[in-house]
Amino acid sequence: MSETPLRWSLDDIDFSRLEPAAAEPELLAAVKTAALVEANSADYVTYLHNVFHGDDAFCAAASHWGVEEAQHGAALARWAEAIDPTFDFAASLAHFRATYSLPLDTSTSVRGSRAGELLARCVVESGTCSYYSALRDHTREPVLRQICHHIAQDEAHHYRLFQQHYRRYPRPALHARLRIALGRVVETGDDEFGRAWYSANHAGAADAPVYDRAACAGRYQAIVTGLYGERHVRTVVHMIAQAVGARPGSRLARWIGTLGWWWLRRRGAASAAA
Repeated sequence: MSETPLRWSLDDIDFSRLEPAAAEPELLAAVKTAALVEANSADYVTYLHNVFHGDDAFCAAASHWGVEEAQHGAALARWAEAIDPTFDFAASLAHFRATYSLPLDTSTSVRGSRAGELLARCVVESGTCSYYSALRDHTREPVLRQICHHIAQDEAHHYRLFQQHYRRYPRPALHARLRIALGRVVETGDDEFGRAWYSANHAGAADAPVYDRAACAGRYQAIVTGLYGERHVRTVVHMIAQAVGARPGSRLARWIGTLGWWWLRRRGAASAAA
């Protein structure tokens, strides 16, 4: 357990301000899904400890990161259960963990190197920071706004944390950095969000459909991409460009921005169609 104090706690969330009528059903389904992914941080901590064995400084930081991620899941789950009393977070999380897992038996990064792993984590944190910012700015439910504000600030801090440790390792060549970053952005083969969506919104129901990864992940992505405004896209693009070493305003940064905006719109349209 990390001894570093957390920046906020569940006691800081004013659940007395809850307005269930302001909670959109689609956002509720997305929040249930996100709660499971965030709450599953212990597996990621184990994976990172395996990859960075011997790097005590980073392993300690990863442990604290995992505690904060678990708190995100707990806050989102408490909100979802308050809005929908039929939602059983513990049962949904158990189903998710039984059907999805990370490669915990490996001691090397799936990104090819420790630097590649940290760069990929920067990309993920830039995405979660922008996502919770977009969700905060979209929802009219005041408690969810408060929770998402705290989480978005945590994710921005996590981005800087992984970036700090990334700089301790030999930096891959530019083409390798771009491949890792863009590959992580467009990664579609991972079962995580599809399984989380199914576990949160279908598992345990008498009329639950057969699991379909493309349909479940597509539904979640359609909701998520619909939250983004141009400001949120600019933020995530700036963070990713900075992570790969592109100067703000440079041709490479502008190219990443153009590609990112095109890809987000294309993915949103494809997910909605699916």
